[in-house]
Amino acid sequence: MHYRESATPRSMVRSRAIQGLQRCPSFIGTCMSSESAVATPETRSFWQPDVTVATIVVREGALLMVEEDVGGRRVLNQPAGHLEPDESLIAAAMRETLEESGWDVAPTALVGLYQWKSPVDGRHFLRVALAADPVRHHPDRVLDSGILRALWLTPSELQDAAERHRSPLVWRAVTDYLAGCRHPLSVLTHFA
Repeated sequence: MHYRESATPRSMVRSRAIQGLQRCPSFIGTCMSSESAVATPETRSFWQPDVTVATIVVREGALLMVEEDVGGRRVLNQPAGHLEPDESLIAAAMRETLEESGWDVAPTALVGLYQWKSPVDGRHFLRVALAADPVRHHPDRVLDSGILRALWLTPSELQDAAERHRSPLVWRAVTDYLAGCRHPLSVLTHFA
């Protein structure tokens, strides 16, 4: 078998990739400094952010959102939650969307990676936002604890409710999605 070069020259592929990253700066994210990954003599443990997933699901121009109670405050978020041990990012996004909204979804693309430190408690988060298509609704499903309801909001309705966003990651992922940020799911490799 002979090696055959791709019909698309490498320079064109590289140029397209760079253009995609320029259009979607959140994909690159904020890099962790080398000091952040150093074990301390007292704990010999490494600093680790909370890894979360979120899905951006659009139906007829509206975004699937959840209203949740966080510390007595009603906030808006995408269906989102923590990655569990031995779970792929894609499986986590599908599971969290079902648990929080009652919707089965089919992930279609990576929208972006977002690093954020909560000013409330100092926790660090690394959020992986995926675009997904709605597949099936389970209206009788009991939603996760703290979730008040799932709802569909237009981008302008969500923007108008900015003071109720759970974090700045909510709107940033939506703006990246609306700007066309899409990366193939194949960039998310899970080794079991």
